Amino acid sequence: MNKKLGLAVAGAVLALSSAAQAGITIPAGDWTLDVSGNVNAYYQNTRQSGGTTTITGGLAGGARDANGDRVANGINTGLLPAWIGFTGKTRQNDLDVSFTISFQPGVSENSYHGDGSNGTSGGAVNATFLNRQTFLQFGDASWGSIKLGKDLGIFASNAILNDMTLLGVGGGAGRSGAAVNTTLGGIGSGYMYAAWKGQIAYTTPNWNGFQATIGLMNPNGASVNALNQDRLGVEGQATYSWTGDINGKVWAGFASYDITKSATQSYSATAYDIGANVNTGNLGVTAYYYKGNGAGTTAFGLLGVDANGRKRDSDGGYLQATYVIPTGTKLGASYGVSRLDPTNTTDRNANQETSGTGYLVEENRRWTIGAYHPLTKSLNLVAEYNDMRSEAAKSGVDAVKSKNISLGAILFF
Repeated sequence: MNKKLGLAVAGAVLALSSAAQAGITIPAGDWTLDVSGNVNAYYQNTRQSGGTTTITGGLAGGARDANGDRVANGINTGLLPAWIGFTGKTRQNDLDVSFTISFQPGVSENSYHGDGSNGTSGGAVNATFLNRQTFLQFGDASWGSIKLGKDLGIFASNAILNDMTLLGVGGGAGRSGAAVNTTLGGIGSGYMYAAWKGQIAYTTPNWNGFQATIGLMNPNGASVNALNQDRLGVEGQATYSWTGDINGKVWAGFASYDITKSATQSYSATAYDIGANVNTGNLGVTAYYYKGNGAGTTAFGLLGVDANGRKRDSDGGYLQATYVIPTGTKLGASYGVSRLDPTNTTDRNANQETSGTGYLVEENRRWTIGAYHPLTKSLNLVAEYNDMRSEAAKSGVDAVKSKNISLGAILFF
């Protein structure tokens, strides 16, 4: 396996796929250029059931259309977008120097929205074209490394990198052509989204398996608005890895932001997490837990406070087990849940949307069963079943449920 491919997908596939391999290496004078990435596509069938009331922050309601149809079909990318990354490395003045730039196109690009027969203008809406990585890095094995630029966030990064649905779809599948690039995997139903953030981060040397990273983060990653933020965000993580017949990794991390949402709403949002991935023989087990105050759910800062600026508590986690059978197929099962606590009875019962519909989510939970088969060293065939349930904080509101079957393939190069 090659850590350059790990750069291309933020280390994700190295933890999960037997198909990971070196990218396309090109010598260029003092530099070595590595081109790597993936292409994936999945047929996705999603069926929604349960209540008709909108649950604000619920993740199980994406399949029903404006006509009330509960079944959606599509051919889209999964949790990972298609990916092409360029990494250049060299050694200069006793420093390891590198850069990484990557691009993530989507598969579903034809969200047709009218042919003019009903007064609309015909056309197509392309799924978002992403640029998730643009950073430089320099350092030395003796003292560590410094990263400047845009890359995966530090907090909750190991949660997503150890999620088996990184090779597949997970939750959040919907109609073909939606103006989004990826599904959710276990985001919002077991862990918060680490996101891709501008950052200045320092990583220590590896001391016999122990390593730590701390970074200053773009503050607007936690607060989607046009207001200036009082300070940079701070995220950190410590890990310990070991090898042997029983091998694995344990980690703990944190995030802290000051969020200004309006002239009358300014608060601090904090979260911490802890997790472990342990492997022995063909068996792998991952356990993860997080807790936040003002951090919200799914994305950091989302629904973190009530209408009066009081912070909501949140927590969640997931438990996952995988086993490689003699054919080389990795079978896996995962259960995840993310909870959001109302601040009081008023918050629990309050309508969370100005449109007059929708009540605050209290819980998103998900079951996933998957099979990941390495057809070649580069190509994995994937089959998944996902069962998602979203429950409202207000009593008497029926839960919304969605079940998804996905079949497809992911190719690494």
